[in-house]
Amino acid sequence: MEEEKIKKIVRDNYAKVAANNSCCCTTTASCCGNVGLEKEVGSNIGYSAEDMDKVPEGSNLGLGCGNPIALASLKKGEVVLDLGSGAGFDCFLAADKVGTEGKVIGIDMTPEMVEKARENAQKGNYKNIEFRLGEIEYLPVADETIDVIISNCVINLSPAKDKVFKEAFRVLKPGGRLMVSDIVLNKELPPFIKNNMSAYVGCISGAIMKEEYLALIENAGFEEIKVVGENSFPLKYIVSDDTHVIVENSLELSENQVENLEDSILSIKVFAKKLKQ
Repeated sequence: MEEEKIKKIVRDNYAKVAANNSCCCTTTASCCGNVGLEKEVGSNIGYSAEDMDKVPEGSNLGLGCGNPIALASLKKGEVVLDLGSGAGFDCFLAADKVGTEGKVIGIDMTPEMVEKARENAQKGNYKNIEFRLGEIEYLPVADETIDVIISNCVINLSPAKDKVFKEAFRVLKPGGRLMVSDIVLNKELPPFIKNNMSAYVGCISGAIMKEEYLALIENAGFEEIKVVGENSFPLKYIVSDDTHVIVENSLELSENQVENLEDSILSIKVFAKKLKQ
């Protein structure tokens, strides 16, 4: 499917998420709009109760697959860039880490998400955060101005992941680092899932093999690449409801095959560095 068509479908779906305060990528529709379950999911993927309580209400939409902030070792005064910042959840946590002398920039391609994030920042009286409308394949950020890049379950949605990592490398300062949580595969998906747009928006069919993902990071120029966390991710936590129905009701799949499909999906946390020249 062509790149712009994929982006439009993803953008339209996440606009609905922003409008409805509902989840799309992390849980099935049964949790959507339910703050208690969003917190339960957040706890399962590495956020503390304190993390989830300190951010403005409405910024945690349950869209992540890990906690990149926990492993980014953010320092006071650093400039942080969040790729696919959504309603601002990780940006608000990062802002507390870097302090008033630091800065956090969130990039999202969905106008509704950017508007929501800005409203949340105003509610929380954050002065060190800026949210920009833009695509992560074409970052509206100057060369070598960022200390740390974070991203949470977003790069898998890009149809041009190679461009994302090249752009990340471009905007990082020499010595800067990348810490992303994302969905990858350790087995190829069956075609009916791979070609399904509900599965794409649900963070599955856009995912690529783990080795390919890591190779794209290396090809962009990064070094010291490390997978610092990895675990299988239950299908029910990461698919849209439509995809879950497709999987569960498919006459072509046995219960064992559904389990094998779940075993194909990994949540990983990856660290990489742009070395000083």
